[in-house]
Amino acid sequence: MPNQLAKETSPYLLQHADNPVDWYPWGEEALALAREQDKPILLSIGYSACHWCHVMAHESFEDPATAAVMNEHFINIKVDREERPDLDQIYQSAHGLMNRRSGGWPLTMFLTPDQTPFYGGTYFPPAPRYNLPGFADLLVRVAGAYREQKPQILAQRSTLLDALDRRTFNAGMPDATAIRHGVARLQELFDTINGGLGHAPKFPNVPDWAFLVRVGDAGLNEMIRRTLTAMANGGIYDHLGGGFCRYSVDEGWEIPHFEKMLYDNGQLLCLYADGWQLLGEPRYRTVVEETVDWMQREMRDAGGAFYAALDADSEGEEGKYYVWRREELAALLSREEFEAIKQNYGLQETPNFEHQFWHLRASAEPDMPREVQQKLLQARELRVRPSRDDKILTSWNALAIKGLARSGRVFGKPQWIAVAQAATDFIRDNLWQDGILLATYKNGQARLNAYLDDHAFLLDALLELLQAEFRQQDLQFAIDIGDTLLARFEDEAGGFFFTSHDHETLIHRPKSPHDNAIPSGNGVAAFALQRLGHLLGEMRYLQAAEKAVQYFGGELAANPAACPSLLCAAQESLTPATLVILRGERSMLADWMRALSTHWLPGAMIVAIPADAKTGFPALDKKPGAAVNAWVCRGVECLPEIGELDALVAVL
Repeated sequence: MPNQLAKETSPYLLQHADNPVDWYPWGEEALALAREQDKPILLSIGYSACHWCHVMAHESFEDPATAAVMNEHFINIKVDREERPDLDQIYQSAHGLMNRRSGGWPLTMFLTPDQTPFYGGTYFPPAPRYNLPGFADLLVRVAGAYREQKPQILAQRSTLLDALDRRTFNAGMPDATAIRHGVARLQELFDTINGGLGHAPKFPNVPDWAFLVRVGDAGLNEMIRRTLTAMANGGIYDHLGGGFCRYSVDEGWEIPHFEKMLYDNGQLLCLYADGWQLLGEPRYRTVVEETVDWMQREMRDAGGAFYAALDADSEGEEGKYYVWRREELAALLSREEFEAIKQNYGLQETPNFEHQFWHLRASAEPDMPREVQQKLLQARELRVRPSRDDKILTSWNALAIKGLARSGRVFGKPQWIAVAQAATDFIRDNLWQDGILLATYKNGQARLNAYLDDHAFLLDALLELLQAEFRQQDLQFAIDIGDTLLARFEDEAGGFFFTSHDHETLIHRPKSPHDNAIPSGNGVAAFALQRLGHLLGEMRYLQAAEKAVQYFGGELAANPAACPSLLCAAQESLTPATLVILRGERSMLADWMRALSTHWLPGAMIVAIPADAKTGFPALDKKPGAAVNAWVCRGVECLPEIGELDALVAVL
């Protein structure tokens, strides 16, 4: 008989709806039961594409004996971390404080009825192994500890909450020293052999590389080239279908954890488009083209928005959809075709996945003929596909919109810009309701209060979209989102809370400057509000951005490499973006924008507005005196209007 998750829309929660565990979604019903029955809460946080979440589900949550212990001793709550990143942030932070190591998924936390954690971990096996206790035994011990040591557990509450709330940062406006120190620290972490940062497991770390690309130091170019090329050639990239997996389990990018996430690929579109402009590597353009093709082919909803993720597993095995036996490849290809790829894709070596399969990765510049790629892709598509998490998340769609808009502008692909606009229209029509932004959409239902990331990423994406092709509705939407961000998230002391002022009261209200796999909402909000403020000449946006940068100034000085998105905002507060407003005939504007897109101009924001458009803002409604006129401003300093393209290029 289905449990309480059967009424949910999250694919992850629905995966557990038939468990013998009496699961509840997070909400007042479950929390009230815990208080009334004085039972501890077993909180399990994961997501649908998570391999180890599936493993623990099969081993423990589908086991009737284990479920019986859970149901007897606990109120069991399942959370999709992609729908409730607020809860995930809180309890991942608590895990780190309690265990003195980073967490992950599945996250398994035991809470008192008032939501305070008192014990936790990540994955637990059914029987003791990996130096971990067996889950069923652990359940009995934790339940016993709660009954027998309740006074001690409750006494720890204030200490833990104080530690979670210790978020006061030393304020002060950062200077160029913080940016230099951030660069130096990332240089120290650089893997000079394989590219990327740090050791295995190796993540793309897109916010870090986006910052380094923006810095504009030619001395960083080889770091950037080595990393982008290594990822594009490695197994983390899908050489047949396009798109990147979440991370590599080894230092050399060879074998990935096979889940594909929208948030990674949206960011990587931007990074590779920027890398192509900066370094001119043809491979980067191919990567962008193939990734956009994958997003449209496998991740796009009929309404125009994008789904969240593809699973790592198919038929219960991680990577089964993607890996090959050598004899399969030889049977599908002619002798000449097989020989053409054998050397460069590692097929002459021993199997690189579970000692019996090959996962394709290029040992040098990829040279797979197009017909071979298509033949293998068509054969692969006959396999059982990984499941797809088909919920639509506002924040992750915003990252995809930005990536598509940037790539469409850089590579002269108006069809990509149109795809970005369609996703934007979907969000405006379905997730923007009565002046409130919602976080997730599934089966015709938009729900859940949107978070800081949703607002910040969407504002940033809209500003990127305005540079790709001006639409009045996108400008108005950007203003609406900017105003909502200030009204519902800004802290009077500076910076922005992760949850809105009217959000459900939880044990902690996060407010962080740090980037993870996705950028910091505070960093992106400060960056985007600065640009919106300069574009419209609105001081309230500029002042909010400056307060945020200043609030976290001490953290930027002490730990700059942890805050690359905020460093980008600090950099533009020190040297404001060069704002270029173009006005003129539509066809001529398109010619100017095509010419400008070939230049690497990371510190510029260029908006082309047709002469017949009326925005309602004096800073934008300038009258062209020629076929096209350009107005260039840096901060509060503006140049006389420019009527020649060559003269504008020279200025920029």
